[in-house]
Amino acid sequence: MQAPHLARGITLAVLGAFASVYLLAGVPIAIVVFALQLVHVLPVLRRFRGPMLFAVQAGAGFWGVLASGASVGMLGFLAGSLLLTPLWPLAPAVAAAAAVIGSVRYGEASATADATITMILIALVVYGLTRLTERVDQLHSARLALAAAAVAEERLRIAAELSDGLGRGLVMIAEGGRRALAEPEHTAEILGQVAGTARRALAEARTAASGYRAMSLAPEITTARAMLAAAGVTAHVRVGHAEPLGPAGALLAAVLREAVTEVVRRGTATTCEIETDTSEGGVRLRVSNDGVRTAEDESLSDLPGRVAEAGGSLATGLSPTGRFTVSVMLPCAGSAPSLPPDDRHASVLSLTLLAVVLAGFSAKALLRLPAGSLLPAAACLGLILLLQLRLVSGRHLRSLAAMALLTYLPIPAFGEVWLGVAGFLSGPLLLAFPAVLAWPLVASVTASAAVIGVVLGLEPAVTVNYTVSTLVTGLVVHGLLRLALLAEEVQAVKEELARSAVVEERLRAARDLHDLLGHSMAAILLRCELARRLDPVRARAEIEDVLGMVEKAEADMRSVSGERHEMSLAAEAESARSLLGAAGIDVTVELGHGRVAAEVETVLSTVLREAVTNVLRHSAARRCTIATDCEQGEVRLRVRNDGVRPDAVPAAVPAPDRTAGRRGSAGVGNLTTRLAALGGSLTTTRDGERFEIEARVPTASLAMSVPAG
Repeated sequence: MQAPHLARGITLAVLGAFASVYLLAGVPIAIVVFALQLVHVLPVLRRFRGPMLFAVQAGAGFWGVLASGASVGMLGFLAGSLLLTPLWPLAPAVAAAAAVIGSVRYGEASATADATITMILIALVVYGLTRLTERVDQLHSARLALAAAAVAEERLRIAAELSDGLGRGLVMIAEGGRRALAEPEHTAEILGQVAGTARRALAEARTAASGYRAMSLAPEITTARAMLAAAGVTAHVRVGHAEPLGPAGALLAAVLREAVTEVVRRGTATTCEIETDTSEGGVRLRVSNDGVRTAEDESLSDLPGRVAEAGGSLATGLSPTGRFTVSVMLPCAGSAPSLPPDDRHASVLSLTLLAVVLAGFSAKALLRLPAGSLLPAAACLGLILLLQLRLVSGRHLRSLAAMALLTYLPIPAFGEVWLGVAGFLSGPLLLAFPAVLAWPLVASVTASAAVIGVVLGLEPAVTVNYTVSTLVTGLVVHGLLRLALLAEEVQAVKEELARSAVVEERLRAARDLHDLLGHSMAAILLRCELARRLDPVRARAEIEDVLGMVEKAEADMRSVSGERHEMSLAAEAESARSLLGAAGIDVTVELGHGRVAAEVETVLSTVLREAVTNVLRHSAARRCTIATDCEQGEVRLRVRNDGVRPDAVPAAVPAPDRTAGRRGSAGVGNLTTRLAALGGSLTTTRDGERFEIEARVPTASLAMSVPAG
């Protein structure tokens, strides 16, 4: 159930309980009073609010009191409603009217005071519950707005960072290219400077991508799942940490990557467990598998030293059940987004009203006690008040036990007056235990009031009144506390949603930096190096291509900072043909995918970019084939090349049925995440010196957000 619905349900339950007291007393107009109160609680009835509503409420309330003989407490509904509006100065007038009617009706000052206090308490409860419900509704409605604002702020920060570094580099590259065209006699020298600038810009792009990616462990977990599934290993993942992780994320990702790669490489495990949790200001990662291992096995290269330098610890060994486990603990100083300060209004309002309500109920009890019992009774009630406020922060069994003793032990001394205290015990029980246990306990407390009333020889009507009051008081206490806690929970969820949105935005930026801008900068660098080796006439064409690539890179940079950027698979394939051809690679392009959705074409274009970048960086390819087709409701992209270097894929990974990527590469994780968002998949296979990457996406893509490309 959504928080606003739960909040309204609690409020309606308490108000309905109040109305039921008057209904049981033979005042049927209490139903009308309750129905009119719904207008202030339910948004769907908001259009009926206004001066006319208060006139009708006043008529129903005073009719019930004057014509039907109801207690003046019923006027609390009217006074509470007035407190919710600019007409609140009229609420004291209603309280004064209740006091006048009580003095005429009862004659005794104590009875008049009792009835007037009841009316004031009902007014405060009506006001408090309605305000708390509105607060929960406001927090719930604002959660998406806060997330959107946090993402917008993050995009501005990313754009500023990129403009200061990469943007300036692209401007310098473009200026250098134009100078080379204008001064052909200095082409080689100028292009050498441009190539240096492009090399630094490429390094900045990769560093920035690594930095954004390091904030989260989620992409590496996604990649680990994919690798294990492709290797036939059942993965069990339990995530117990909060993100962003900050600098610890990169090191944890490296440990996870190495541990899972080793599981896949050995090929002896059937299950692998990945678990994270937080404790003592740090985050812990555990990776265990059931493969055949020894406690002395070492496969984490320099990671133990890096973890130690970061102030953490890394241990490997066999668990008591024989599973080989890698466990790493790192201090975590997360890089959290800037959020509004925590709003404590709901908690302050709740605790203030609770204290006032408890004090009011206590005052009602003290008014009915003889002078000699006032001091010990006040001491007991004061202790109950303190215990009640202590129970706000959680389930304290000793405090509950003490409250139970203070509820029942003084009854022989103070008589029937003390029966009303049982309601103070019901509220904390509802808050402290699950509903399946709490409600039977509350029913027992309520029944005990009835039993004790019979034992004390009270009139049936009085016994019923105490019994119902016990339940109503419990609901009031529970309602005030539960709504405040609910507001805090919604606030926490809102902040967590904003943090998650910022983490996702950073991951999207990391993916785009790596897959889009990184590719563009690598292509610019390749063209510059090529142009340096050509004569001025042939170099001119390459320089013009570089200037076109700079414009494309600038568009990619805008995409990284959040601007929507759709890509054409046909155009990207043609660009790949040109780029690979310039590197001396024979390229075959066979496009048979036809017309597909824009998001499908964008994500496959991104896969193609990454594949081409890997061909250039990690192979000595002579031939490359790029092909697309549609089959069985899926669009398939295949990029196949020869000349794979021995270290491009872990040598011990059996081919051709393993999914694998280079150790330390973010590409496979990025592409897996992008494709998964559309219900697609990625596989890579190696057969000798040939390597193929295949991406599949349903033609009717899932209705999910696609990382901007």
